[in-house]
Amino acid sequence: MYLTRLPLLAAGLIALTACSGQDFSDLDGFMEEKRARPGGIIEPIPTFKAYEAFAYSATTQRSPFDRPIEVREISQLQSVSAVKPDDNRPKEFLEQFTLDSLSMVGSLSRSGVDWTLIKDPDGGVHRVRLGDHLGRDHGKIVEMTDTYVAVVEIVSDGTEEGWVERPRTLKLSSL
Repeated sequence: MYLTRLPLLAAGLIALTACSGQDFSDLDGFMEEKRARPGGIIEPIPTFKAYEAFAYSATTQRSPFDRPIEVREISQLQSVSAVKPDDNRPKEFLEQFTLDSLSMVGSLSRSGVDWTLIKDPDGGVHRVRLGDHLGRDHGKIVEMTDTYVAVVEIVSDGTEEGWVERPRTLKLSSL
């Protein structure tokens, strides 16, 4: 084992002795040239403008990134003055998701009751029927067919106590 290390050690010593020359005249010349130049002036650190806070005043309006609303005429709409969400009603499971994140994946009928199958963003499929609530904006199912579900949401109109109904639809999509 000692014999295999001996050639490596010899090659290393030869490489080190090749670098042991004391001729640094080119480096010394370069350093003298740099020292002979006059020193420069360092510019002061630039001053930064103070941050101005921006107050976003359109928080109660529809987000520009939401899909446009497909307006359907629904006969069950209430008058605008009497519209107000029921805060005393217990929240249903699908009310924790936005309506755009939910999708209709089918429908079925059991014992004479029509159900629609709604898929949530986590991949779970849930049965809903007329009168059930879904979506974060107090959405209530008012009409169901084999191809779509009509939902009426109650959203703020921008005033402190003002509410308006907004019709939305969930169309049938594939899994």
